[in-house]
Amino acid sequence: MPTVELEEETIERLDALRVEDESYDELVNELINIYETSEYTLFRAGD
Repeated sequence: MPTVELEEETIERLDALRVEDESYDELVNELINIYETSEYTLFRAGD
C-alpha cells in the first residue's frame, strides 16, 4: 500500500477540518469529491 508523508502544518489543517471521529481517509475522499464537483461545475459553466 502506498504511503504519503505530510508536513506538520498539513496535518494541523486536516485536523481542523475533521468532524468528530472522521478518519483522514474519509476527510480526504470528501475533499476530493468537493474538488471534482467544483471542477465539473466550472467546466459546465463555460457551455
